[in-house]
Amino acid sequence: MAHGVNNHQSALPVAQAAVLALPPSSQAKDLRPRWTVLDSLLCGAFAGAVAKTVIAPLDRTKIIFQVSSKRFSAKEAFRLIYCTYMKEGLLGLWRGNSATMVRVIPYAALQFCSHDQYKKLLGSYYGYQGKALPPFPRFLAGSLAGTTAAMLTYPLDMARARMAVTAREMYSNIMHVFVRISQEEGVRTLYRGFTPTIMGVIPYAGITFFTYETLKKLHTEKTKRPQPYPHERLAFGACAGLIGQSASYPLDVVRRRMQTAGVTGSSYSTILGTMREIVTQEGVVRGLYKGLSMNWIKGPIAVGMSLTTFDITHSLLLKLHQMGYSAH
Repeated sequence: MAHGVNNHQSALPVAQAAVLALPPSSQAKDLRPRWTVLDSLLCGAFAGAVAKTVIAPLDRTKIIFQVSSKRFSAKEAFRLIYCTYMKEGLLGLWRGNSATMVRVIPYAALQFCSHDQYKKLLGSYYGYQGKALPPFPRFLAGSLAGTTAAMLTYPLDMARARMAVTAREMYSNIMHVFVRISQEEGVRTLYRGFTPTIMGVIPYAGITFFTYETLKKLHTEKTKRPQPYPHERLAFGACAGLIGQSASYPLDVVRRRMQTAGVTGSSYSTILGTMREIVTQEGVVRGLYKGLSMNWIKGPIAVGMSLTTFDITHSLLLKLHQMGYSAH
């Protein structure tokens, strides 16, 4: 009997040693917080909503100039903002923002969520699971994420553009936009400008995510800190937005002209035809790059806030999971 007890006691340290000898990943397997698709969707939706609401007045002003033949200048832009405020009140500066939210929330949610999924897939394919991706897969993950989100939410972008450039009497709400366009111009009109949108999203989203991820990677290598501070994230996101939007801006002008052709009296129907008409009437710089200087103000702010908000809410949700709570 005593001999059996002694054997049992002597076996305990051996068992404990065996447990301690397990790899850390095996010990913590069930304790690690799980990052789910729903978490990505929630963080992306919140990030997009915050960023777009902040820059909504500048965004609306940019669209108005993009779809008109008026010459753009900072003075004229701020005069337009002032006139809108005097005529429609403070909330007039956010006209079309409800349509923007209806579009941006699913767009940002899908973009950030699909970006996480594409990074995992490409990391597994290229043998970089759980590590920073090489340059080309990093660009590809961003491009695929932007394309996925744009394809699934494009009609909402069309509705938002129409509401931004028309008076309240023409379209009372986003559903009215869909009904009226379908009845008067046909359902296919909801996808007018789709091709230049996708052509623009591929370099824009690819360059934006690539730049942001690259700057974070370089920062970690230089400072030895696993995560940058919020103000550093904002700076990285601003740089990413500046480069990405500048590279794809002419296609953004083309898609806006095609989206709003039905209410501006223009006959833009093809990408090349639209570009040719813009260049002929307004020139290359003043036409295809109209409003770019305003984009250099609002773009970095929006992208920086969006990427930073996503990362911060991502970290907060992980902490909640660690504390034993569930965000869903």
